[in-house]
Order: sequence, then C-alpha cells, then structure tokens
Amino acid sequence: MSERSRKACSLQLEPERDYIGFATLAEQVHRKSVKRGFEFTLMVCGESGLGKSTLVNSLFLTDLYGARSVPYAEERIEKTTKIDKKTLDIEEKGVKLRLTIVDTPGFGDSINCEDSWRVCTQYIDEQFRQYFTDESGLNRRNIQDNRVHCLLYFIPPWGHGLRQLDMDLMRRMHKKVNIVLVIGKADTLTTTEVQKLKTRVLEDIEANGIQIYQFPDCDSDEDEEFKQQDRELKASIPFAVVGSNIILEVAGKKIRGRQYPWGVVDAENPQHSDLIKLRNMLISTHMQDLKDTTRDVHYENFRAQCISQISQHALRERNKLKRESIASSHDPQTQTPNNSINETDRLLQQKEEEIRRMQDMLTQMQEKLKSTQLNDAVIDV
Repeated sequence: MSERSRKACSLQLEPERDYIGFATLAEQVHRKSVKRGFEFTLMVCGESGLGKSTLVNSLFLTDLYGARSVPYAEERIEKTTKIDKKTLDIEEKGVKLRLTIVDTPGFGDSINCEDSWRVCTQYIDEQFRQYFTDESGLNRRNIQDNRVHCLLYFIPPWGHGLRQLDMDLMRRMHKKVNIVLVIGKADTLTTTEVQKLKTRVLEDIEANGIQIYQFPDCDSDEDEEFKQQDRELKASIPFAVVGSNIILEVAGKKIRGRQYPWGVVDAENPQHSDLIKLRNMLISTHMQDLKDTTRDVHYENFRAQCISQISQHALRERNKLKRESIASSHDPQTQTPNNSINETDRLLQQKEEEIRRMQDMLTQMQEKLKSTQLNDAVIDV
C-alpha cells in the first residue's frame, strides 16, 4: 500500500477513534431507574366533604377509595385527626410507580381544631426520623423512602380566603413539606368567583409569610411548548379542581364528569377544572423536582437539626463527666482508684471524638446547603 493510501485510511478512521461511548450513560441510568421503579408519597389534607378522596381517584384514574360517607355533625364533635395510609402500584409503558397516599380523616371536623395540625406534622417528622435512622445504620442499600414529597391542602370554596385553621397548619408545615394548594369543589363557583378566591388566597399567603411549593424556572434550551405549559401551571395556583368517580356519555363521548340539572361538568376539561393541570404537575413535569426538593431542602434541614442536637447532647455529657472527675480528684473522701479515673478519661476522649465527628458532619451539611442555595440563586438570576 502506498503512503498516500495509508494516510487516506488513517483520515477515514480518525472519527471512529474519537468515539469513547459515554453518550450511552443516559440510557444506562434510564434502564436502571425503570428496572428499580419509582416511589412517591402524597399527603392530602382538608376538612371532610371537600372531595379529597374523589380527587385522588380522578387524578390517578383508580378506585383507591370506595364509597365514603361524610360523618354527621354529632359524630364530628369529638373527632380527632387520624392517618389513613394506602399504597398503590401503578405501571404505565413499562415504568412502575409505587404511590403512597396519606389521608388525614377528621382534620378540621371537631369543634376545637387548635391541634388538628399536630398529627400531620408528627407523621412527617416520624418519616424523616425513620429515614435518618436507616441512613445512619449499617445496611443502607434497601432503605425504604416513606418521606412525604407533597402535601395537597384543600381550601373550601365557600370562604373569602384562608381561615385561621389553614394558616396555623401551613405555618407549621411549610418548612417540612412541599405544599400545593387546591380549591375543592370549584364547580360551586363562577369563573369570576374562582379568580377572586385565587387572588385572595395568594394575598393571604404572602401577608403571613407562608412558603408554598415554587415551580422551578424553565431552562433556556426548553422548547416553547414546555415553557407555555409551565407558565399556565404557575398562573393556575391555587388549582381549582372538580373530581368525579362517574363516567358519563355526552355527545357519544365518555367523560369523567358530574351531572347537574343545568348541564354537565367535565372534570378533565380545562375550562371547567384545573384537574388536568394538577395531574400534569404532579406526575408528568414536577414529580422529580418535588422529590429533589424534599431530599435537598426539607430533609437536609431536619438532618442538620438532628446532628446539632446530638452534638449538644454529647457536649453536655462531656462537661458532666469533667465536673465529676474534677470533684472526685479534689475530694479525698470520694477519690476513686486509678483504674476508675482512667475509665473516666477514656469516656471523655470518646465523647470528644464523637463531638468532633458530629461537628464535621454539621459543617459539611451547612456547606452543602449553602452551595445548593447559591446554585438556586444563580438559576433564578
């Protein structure tokens, strides 16, 4: 082969040598994620009769809740808030989702509703605490994530904004969970009344310093259709929804709706309800962001508090041992043998090492939070 032929062959083979193969990493991650499946925990909260169970059935096109009756007034006098947890396995196009619905029957139903929020906050803290315990253990491969990723809070349509009950709960939970506001049974309001109620609710939230879930800004490389969808979702907060468990046939087409003497309300019609927008937000567009925010913000805040408490407890124990050691060394009547003093020194050293480890972990946590907040600020800019 001539020299010119060898050069031509080398030029033709050059592009193949430049190919490494890491472009398939996205496919590898996708296959692994699909095989493992996904988990999502949704908490619904609101007083009885606002259509919470019906909305959950409408959102996920299932019959998770059967026929449920609203309790009578005499049954609600001494009723307390409870936790009702249901798990549902959903598969769509080979992708598996383990959905956990945490309902709160009895919330806001009793005469004295001052402590209705307590059961909800305790449940969220318990899931954080359990995850923290599992994460700190030896076997961390099969940790089950039961942390609440989103709270759907239902606002009644017959008010003029947020009530004291609503604000009490959101003040105590807005730093623990992603709150998404929903106006239940929106078909009882006209279009003008829905818009007025949405505006008033947002004003009450801002006036009371409550932080609800904020949609992340779209990347510059997103297509215009996705950006338009994101703008519509942000403009729909709080979501005014209508749910239904009944399938009706209207003009030869089956719809999920409600039959009234004056006509039919189509729950999946954007002009009648924000159900489709809420479903797209929870499942299609922002489910992963809800999970990331729970992991990177709410859980990390809880974890930092736990580490700080452990560090403070270890410091108190160390100071207590030091005081006992000093008192024993200065009091002839209570002096202990040398081996007991050595044991005290050993315990002191262990406590000091434990405190140093906790302080290092807390420092790393604070730096991680600062970097996350800095990245979010850069993205916002």
